[in-house]
Amino acid sequence: MLDSLWAIFIAPFAEFSFMRRALVACIALSLGCGPMGTLLILRRMALVGDAMSHAVLPGAAIGFLISGLSLWAMGLGGFIAGLAVALLAGLVARVTSLREDASFAAFYLISLAAGVMIVSTRGSNVDLIHVLFGTILAVDSPSLLLVAGITSVTLVTLAVIYRPLVIECLDPGFFRALGAPGAFYHLSFLVLVVLNLVAGFQALGTLMAVGMMMLPAATARFWAEQLWSLSAIAAGIGMLAGFGGLILSYHLDLPSGPAIILSAGGLYLLSLILGTRQGLLRRWLPERHLAG
Repeated sequence: MLDSLWAIFIAPFAEFSFMRRALVACIALSLGCGPMGTLLILRRMALVGDAMSHAVLPGAAIGFLISGLSLWAMGLGGFIAGLAVALLAGLVARVTSLREDASFAAFYLISLAAGVMIVSTRGSNVDLIHVLFGTILAVDSPSLLLVAGITSVTLVTLAVIYRPLVIECLDPGFFRALGAPGAFYHLSFLVLVVLNLVAGFQALGTLMAVGMMMLPAATARFWAEQLWSLSAIAAGIGMLAGFGGLILSYHLDLPSGPAIILSAGGLYLLSLILGTRQGLLRRWLPERHLAG
């Protein structure tokens, strides 16, 4: 029994260094993406996260064409492109009657089409698949350092601006009435979102990076209600999904990135049914009240 459990769950990581690096990358991504996904849901910007994950594509594609599979070129290009889309969408929302989420949707579609066009006209189909879906099993030491560095910056920054950022999320009008620089905290938040999407892009690709950010955060809503516990549970769910996805990809010969996101999706569906907060079973089978 113990030998079987070892062979299924431990042996892949004990025997192969690329599996260990992939697991460490998933853990680091979860620590940063969990709190960011929770804040995106709190701000009702869940779909904005998806839009921004695609916004990094043209910058990453340009970096790829200039320097090949250069970690820093693709990461820097993706960060610049994602931040540019975030700033442009916010600017359009402020100077026109168009809502910010609609602005993000418009720029995200333009960015996605531009990125695919750049890679498909200057690269090969293999190059396009690599940029879109990533290769977490090919994560090397520089990639791990980049992901760990972005996670560290995210956690430290959140610790410094946590209280004003939460107030700005919950009641931006009240925050502005106090004379606080709401735009600064909003921009800081968007920069952190783009940074974490760039970190996820290095491992999972542009189409999968947002899944590591949003699915664990949405799943945590069925188990907790306080912001700190939501963030912690989201990070834990991301780690569990990363571990489960890597195990599935190893034993069933599946692509690792989609396996990780599908594992997160499976945890979401399970929590939807069994969650202690607003889960379907809790709604359908309410607890009996004690009679006096």
